[in-house]
Amino acid sequence: MNKITLIFLFGFFSISLNAQQTLIKGSVVDAIVFQPIEGVTVTIQDSELTQLTNALGVFTFQENIPLGEQILSISKIGFITKRYPITVDEGETVNITDMVLERDTSQTADLFTITLSDDELNDDVSGADNISGLLASSLDIFQRTAAFEFSSSFFRVRGLDSNNGSVLINGIEMNKTYNGRPQWSNWGGLNDVLRNQELTWGLTPSNYNFGGVLGSTNMNVRASKARPGSRLTYSSSNRSYTNRLMATHASGLLKNNWAYTVSIGRRWGNEGYQDATSYSSNSFFTSVEKKINDKHSINLTTMYSPNRRGKSSPNTQEIFDLKDIKYNEYWGWQDGEKRNSRIKEVSEPIMMLNHYWSLNSKTTLNTNIGYQFGKLSNSRLDYNGTDLIDGFPQGGGANPSPVYYQKLPSYAERNFPDNLGIAYSALKAFQHDGQIDWNAMYTANIGNTNSGGNAIYALYEDRVDDTQITVNSILTKEINNNIILNAGINYKALKSENFAQVLDLLGASTYLDVDGFATEVNEAQNDLLNPNRIVNEGDKFKYHYNLFANELGAYAQGQFSYNKIDFYISGSVKNTQYQREGVYQNGGFPENSLGRGDELTFTGFGAKVGFTYKLTGKHVFDFNAGYISRAPFIQNTYSNSRENHNTVPKISNENIASVDASYIFRSPIVKAKLTGYYTNISDASEISFFFADGIGGDNTAFVQEILQGIDKKHFGGELGIEAQVTPTIKLKGAAAVGQFTYANNPNLFLSTEPDAEAEAAGFINGFKDFGQSNLKGYKLASGPQQAYSVGFEYRDPDYWWFGATANFFKNTYVDVSPLTRSSNFNTDFDGNVFNDYDEDLARVLLKQERFDDYMSVNLVGGKSWKIGEYYIGFFGSINNLLDEIYKTGGFEQGRNANYRELRDDKALDTPVFGPKYWYGRGATYFLNLNVRF
Repeated sequence: MNKITLIFLFGFFSISLNAQQTLIKGSVVDAIVFQPIEGVTVTIQDSELTQLTNALGVFTFQENIPLGEQILSISKIGFITKRYPITVDEGETVNITDMVLERDTSQTADLFTITLSDDELNDDVSGADNISGLLASSLDIFQRTAAFEFSSSFFRVRGLDSNNGSVLINGIEMNKTYNGRPQWSNWGGLNDVLRNQELTWGLTPSNYNFGGVLGSTNMNVRASKARPGSRLTYSSSNRSYTNRLMATHASGLLKNNWAYTVSIGRRWGNEGYQDATSYSSNSFFTSVEKKINDKHSINLTTMYSPNRRGKSSPNTQEIFDLKDIKYNEYWGWQDGEKRNSRIKEVSEPIMMLNHYWSLNSKTTLNTNIGYQFGKLSNSRLDYNGTDLIDGFPQGGGANPSPVYYQKLPSYAERNFPDNLGIAYSALKAFQHDGQIDWNAMYTANIGNTNSGGNAIYALYEDRVDDTQITVNSILTKEINNNIILNAGINYKALKSENFAQVLDLLGASTYLDVDGFATEVNEAQNDLLNPNRIVNEGDKFKYHYNLFANELGAYAQGQFSYNKIDFYISGSVKNTQYQREGVYQNGGFPENSLGRGDELTFTGFGAKVGFTYKLTGKHVFDFNAGYISRAPFIQNTYSNSRENHNTVPKISNENIASVDASYIFRSPIVKAKLTGYYTNISDASEISFFFADGIGGDNTAFVQEILQGIDKKHFGGELGIEAQVTPTIKLKGAAAVGQFTYANNPNLFLSTEPDAEAEAAGFINGFKDFGQSNLKGYKLASGPQQAYSVGFEYRDPDYWWFGATANFFKNTYVDVSPLTRSSNFNTDFDGNVFNDYDEDLARVLLKQERFDDYMSVNLVGGKSWKIGEYYIGFFGSINNLLDEIYKTGGFEQGRNANYRELRDDKALDTPVFGPKYWYGRGATYFLNLNVRF
């Protein structure tokens, strides 16, 4: 009887205690797309109780909950804070599901329109590449600072290239197979329809793909998920363009279960910040969705943003001293207008068909087909031979570049030291003009044509016509409130046609298609199948080949979310195949250029794990680790794809190992995140092209420089902090302190056309192994390795706001030349060290240049009004208010390939072949006015 009584009492009290437990639980979703929002701060006001929502947007309070009438505050950076009144009774559960948060468009939307997608910093050279685009809608204070404050200085987050992050639209990856980078101009000017973004940072899991060490961004352009209404926008700027117009309308889901979104835009300007950098772009977007029933929906999207822009040049210190920060060597006057010889044009329409299938309330399957085609081109001048004598091209013109080294004062000073009048004349001529002489080229061409010859000068474009199809399927399974499983399979097929095309013969009618720098008869032929070919405007010439790429990959991951800890585990595998097909038979490589080359196959895999430990709602710890083995990009696989099938020796997968750990503090007043990270990249390859003096002694050659087996080390810390010190004033700060270096001495190879001069320099069949390049310890040219920002924002209750930031940048380095750090630097033609070699002087010559530290001050402000059914918003910003002049990057020219060449050049006050630099813009502005209704 006593045992029965004891069991009865124990059960009774257990039931009673359980019944008396007080709980507050709920979930938070996005007001537009109704997707769960992770990382929302949920606070019971006037208490110390704070929770963060998990991956499902869910939160729970279960300890020390105050009773009676309470206020539940939900907030997240980038969203409008909301407060919900609740009543808490002892022993009861308060359950508030699907509370909605609306995005605070006044904070980030207008910044996104110019700083990231329109203001194209990602140029054709690695020194100008940055990761800012991936941070467009990031809500983390450090990431927003990196995007909006650091990006103008070519800052790279963690010193990494943008090919380490994924950009997707409706679940379809947009990164280019050629170099792994997203081509942001393909959807430039479509800002209004790209606002619904889901971002993951670093190695943290994405619901759409495996991602990279810089995370992934998925832009959701489903018509049914767009905010219903219309928006008109006008912008003015002096950065990339001067004017922009955009118009967008979204229907929302109509009664007949159809939805549509349309958007058009135009951006234009005769000149950006640099001289003669014209800009012209049109943008078109349509998205139509049909909700078939509760389980199936189909969406068709098309987008097209053709754009043309004039490029600007990097300049040596000599050029900068003679001109100014806006100088651009690529243009000249023609008929009273500035004509730029280097125009980049991108015209690649994108079409997507998406099927959304809700198998049940817990499982979805998203299947997508993407098709992209079109062209990417870069124009430039050519000055080939006009006639053939004994099989060799003759009569080529002089280099039309105004900064050709023989036209500059430094060259005259070095070669005519006893007659400085020549240098003075060159200086005055360059200061007076210093631009391309279009009229002189027309005159030379017309005169030679009248004499029965071909054009001396021609304007042509390097052209890439890509056709790509992508098919993938993404499965999301919610096992329960704590576990989500994701899996996907992806196939991508690319055909890339590459060729040069004649654009303008500048007054002439024909042009000779031969290699004007060849030293042997057969090598002069760009295509032995059509020797001594004469081409006209619109014809293909120089080179013509196709690249084929096929990728098949899959990934799977599990996300686990609990009260105190969240964790994930993810894995991926990808098979990649490349093949080159030559359309021309190149004269320098007759046996290795025509037809299809060998098929290259790479199999890569990835694995990553991580966890988040929520000590309390205020104190959170996060850890991530991953390893990725990926195929080399096409860009770094073929050593000279324009002429032959050759690949990088010992080509293999590139391997990336990364780990990071963060401490996160969140309170109603202060939000902060401190992160430490380490990333090691191994077995990477890089290829560059240049003309070098001093190869194997005194020889010269146009070479392909191949670095193989590169190891790079990236480690450092990041801090972001903001404090809402008053209801209207917020203080904010960020810091990035890193060290990015070469971690080994990679292998160096040179290749060139196999002629007599190459043989004299020690090349065998156009190839030479120089052993190791002594790069270990040199800093990577990845922008500032230290960046700091402090600022404030004031937001008035009458819907106007103002902010200012001061940004400080340190430790920016020039990109060093690997060839001058190899055995070629101190070795004469006989294989022995130069007899006048001075090790101490050599150490000085090879010291890496560090740029001066600098500061920039940025201002930003705006105002919004509601007039009836209309919402009017104005936004303006000034970057680099103090008009600071600073170098953001640069590279050593590879021309001086050995000790003697470099010593003699640097002995001058102004080196002839000094490094070339990019400079940041001076003071610039951006103004934006929009109307929503």
